[in-house]
Amino acid sequence: MSLEALNQRVKEDLAYLAYGGANWVRSTEHAEGHVYDVIIVGGGQSGLGAAFGLLRERISNILVIDENKAGLEGPWETYARMTTLRTPKHLTSIDLGIPSLTFRSWWEAQFGLEGWEAVDKIPRGDWMNYLRWYRDVLNLPVINEVKLKLIEPASEGLHRLHVEGVDGGTLLARKVVLATGIQGGGEWHVPPMIAERLPRELYAHTSEAIDFERLRGKRIAVLGGGASAFDNASFALAAGVAEAHVFVRRAQLPSVNPIRQMEQSGMIERFHALGAADKYAVISHFFQYNQPPTNDTFNRAAAWPGFELHLNSPWLGVEANEDGAVVTTAKGKFAFDFLVISTGLLSDPALRPELKLVESHIARWADCYEAPAEQRNELLDAHPFLTPGFAMTSRSEAGESQLHGLFVFNYSALASCGLSASAISGTKSAVPKLVSAIADQLFLDDRETILQQFFDYDEREFTASWVKSSVPS
Repeated sequence: MSLEALNQRVKEDLAYLAYGGANWVRSTEHAEGHVYDVIIVGGGQSGLGAAFGLLRERISNILVIDENKAGLEGPWETYARMTTLRTPKHLTSIDLGIPSLTFRSWWEAQFGLEGWEAVDKIPRGDWMNYLRWYRDVLNLPVINEVKLKLIEPASEGLHRLHVEGVDGGTLLARKVVLATGIQGGGEWHVPPMIAERLPRELYAHTSEAIDFERLRGKRIAVLGGGASAFDNASFALAAGVAEAHVFVRRAQLPSVNPIRQMEQSGMIERFHALGAADKYAVISHFFQYNQPPTNDTFNRAAAWPGFELHLNSPWLGVEANEDGAVVTTAKGKFAFDFLVISTGLLSDPALRPELKLVESHIARWADCYEAPAEQRNELLDAHPFLTPGFAMTSRSEAGESQLHGLFVFNYSALASCGLSASAISGTKSAVPKLVSAIADQLFLDDRETILQQFFDYDEREFTASWVKSSVPS
């Protein structure tokens, strides 16, 4: 099968499912211009999956915006530096149960069944190519190079989005989905002892663009023990860096990946059914682990002569000198030309500038649940407290109208909704929950009108008549 044949198969599959039926949501008029039923902020895998899910529910007055150039949405060709995905290749995601839309179908259309059998893990670049194909074959309504600056609650249940890259600078929507990726619920974290003591040219977070070509032949240090730290070390060494030293505060590298258990136990699909206490306990336990590097990533990095691993070596201090940066640990001082920081992120609505008009109303976990001392985690407490359908909730009645219609489909949904928009393996079950919640809310917002139209409906469907024929004598 070729890609052209697969494209035709996708169209046929969707036609059999009556995909693309008439939009059922009432149109909304506004003096400022067009009102979208849903605007999705973010055109990566979560945003594309959400858009397809809405279209399947005949909610077609939607728009996806993304601040990046077309084809560069998400992390895959920007700051993701792993060679392959960490997710097992057999797991499905944004295909939403349509076999012809799976990565496997896309791959086999080009390389055949034997080619699929030969794949161990999905190559990172090929995953991005699959997402580009997915967007194109479904003709999803995405516009690029449009950046959200601010969400402003407007009258009549609308939200005014202040954006860059659109004429007029504003868009109106009844519902807004923040499909803004790993960093979209807060910000990447750089420890203050680095951010406050070093000039910016001496370090970068793993989420940033790093010119490794400039670092050819240099010595770098990587702070962090999770998968991303080793991805970056391996990438740097392959790019010509002379030495890459990974510093880990733990005495041993993490070896357990709880995501693998969650993928097999029903935890991902049914997480929403747990009570607050169980959800908190699960995510608090989850936070005790860094996702370990895959064996191939670690072995690839460790095979380089310039690779060094420093266990039980938290950084006690950093300082700049005339040659670069000096890192102090309990085992001594180490000099480097550049530092790569792999210390994760913080999730808190207060860190998002686009939410500054509403964030004071957004309920956090600390507002809604008091955890036992042995589970208490301040990072978890700052996550937004969401409904099972990813809707924001309010700290008080006063904020309910301002938050109504705002949905969080990024990494900060982890505490409330489990592995959903935070992992490829979670999107399969998460997108339908999000879409159902949006559809329910649109329906209930228009409840009075819809019910009145139902009660007033009197179009005759049966028009046949029957005249009794005479019986022969």
